[in-house]
Amino acid sequence: MPGAAAEEAVKFFLGSWLIGSCLDFVLMGVLGFQFFNYYNWSNDGRGLRIAVAVLCLLNVLKSIECFASLWIFLINHFGDIEYDLGLSATGWWDTANPLMVAILDFYVQCYFCTRLWAVSRRRWVVAPIFTLFVFALLSMVVGTYFIQKEKEQQVADSFAIHLSSVFAGDVILSMTTAYFLLRTKNDDLSAKTAELVHSLIPLTFQTATPPAFAAMFNLIFSQMYRSNKPLLGYVEIAFNQVLPKVYAISMIRSGSSSGGSLLTTWRVKPPITSSDVELGRTEAATERETTRSHLTNNKPRLSNLDQKIYGASAS
Repeated sequence: MPGAAAEEAVKFFLGSWLIGSCLDFVLMGVLGFQFFNYYNWSNDGRGLRIAVAVLCLLNVLKSIECFASLWIFLINHFGDIEYDLGLSATGWWDTANPLMVAILDFYVQCYFCTRLWAVSRRRWVVAPIFTLFVFALLSMVVGTYFIQKEKEQQVADSFAIHLSSVFAGDVILSMTTAYFLLRTKNDDLSAKTAELVHSLIPLTFQTATPPAFAAMFNLIFSQMYRSNKPLLGYVEIAFNQVLPKVYAISMIRSGSSSGGSLLTTWRVKPPITSSDVELGRTEAATERETTRSHLTNNKPRLSNLDQKIYGASAS
């Protein structure tokens, strides 16, 4: 490889790996704090706590993979850019990196589909979105095969299919969840329950926007391999590295901030010093209603729509 070309490859390939991995480490610290708070204040069932533990373990392993990759690129094979580029086909950890990201993303997408089911209770609404996410994962399985075979055109096609499906699925899921929350808000609910549902509508978009934007930029740069500046395609590595952490942060924040209202088994008791505005507001509203009901010695009677939000166990 000529000197100028090697210099450009170092800048875009190793630079993207370095920036993406550093952002991964920073977000892993954020996630670690969220996981710590969750297990300190959560009284969820065993199944959900195990699911969160698996999410934590998968993200820790992904960060370890990022660190090991940087060590191999920058220490073990320092200055050998041609060898580093060839690892995408010869190193299983490099070849499978996009697939590992896709699996982590799919894990969180399954949670969001479960949350949509808790709000809508309609299989025909959730099933197509879930199918789209399954299709996105399978397209990355195919793309991993083409990465190993060094078929650049097919790799670009697979990334386009995968990331387009992920982006479309995230947008559709967010819009659908917001729609059913709006329908619930307009039904005959108590004032406090309506306030809680109202607070969840913007939260739905706040938690869905970062993954959607990361997937969008990932899609854009993954297609730069087709342009007259193919080295820009390596920039997608940086966005791809941070995507699992962004999804995981959205999942934990969505669950804790909703106060367990979207999934009846997801009930996180916030610390008194919590700065989470949405969580404090919804939790306080729920506690005031419960206190008033006990003072009047009158067991609250939840409507069917209230039960859809809080679950039968809330009664």
